[in-house]
Amino acid sequence: MASTISNEEAELALENVSVSFPIYHSGSQSLKKNILFRGSGGHLGSDAKHRIIVEALRNVSMQFRASDRVALVGSNGAGKTTLLRVMAGVYEPVSGIVRSRGRISPMFDISLGIDSEVSGYDNIRLRGMILGLTANEIEERMGDIVEFTGLGDYLEIPVRTYSAGMMTRLTFAVATCFAPEILLMDEWIMAGDAGFLAKAQQRIVSFVSQASILVLASHNLETCRRFCNKGVWLDQGMVKAEGPIDQVLDAYTAAVQR
Repeated sequence: MASTISNEEAELALENVSVSFPIYHSGSQSLKKNILFRGSGGHLGSDAKHRIIVEALRNVSMQFRASDRVALVGSNGAGKTTLLRVMAGVYEPVSGIVRSRGRISPMFDISLGIDSEVSGYDNIRLRGMILGLTANEIEERMGDIVEFTGLGDYLEIPVRTYSAGMMTRLTFAVATCFAPEILLMDEWIMAGDAGFLAKAQQRIVSFVSQASILVLASHNLETCRRFCNKGVWLDQGMVKAEGPIDQVLDAYTAAVQR
């Protein structure tokens, strides 16, 4: 569906959001100890049926508005990817409320929806629909997508014949062909072979700059400093700190180095 709001009206908010996942066949204490030993970032608990659960997010509240560029930082398993998936509507919280205004583009798997048996052109249309574009919007962007891929006549044949590099060119071009109000990224996208990489990075920077709200989960703190103005530090599914990017990253770095 096409966006019906301006960039200035974009909003993303969570109120006391919690997400948990039951661990089936997990009655033994040995399993619980094993999970703890492996350093699971989520908090272990139990539900009403006495099953062990991983509390991936616990009472998370935050609100983002236009021009917010937010970095999510934390250790592996802290809840960053889960939070992004809740924001995108992939995961349903067990409690709490998620509100959003504006079209959301989750850049988690840019190859999602690719059908290897149909042509590049058909896959452009399929992937565009998954991203929420209308048929008219896809056709309006078709020329730009085709030119950016540089695949020429290969777009006429099934993508099962493509090399990995050709597939990356196709999926990346479609994923970045429009400007969403809310952009969710799990790590910065690095796309393609050496000849395509510089071109791709220039496009992703432009793509990000056009979004009204950016939420980026990343372990690369320099990327976070470069592209974000706010930070959220997650620890065991809870918000440890939130605020200006340098303040949050400095606190997180100091804690990691202890």
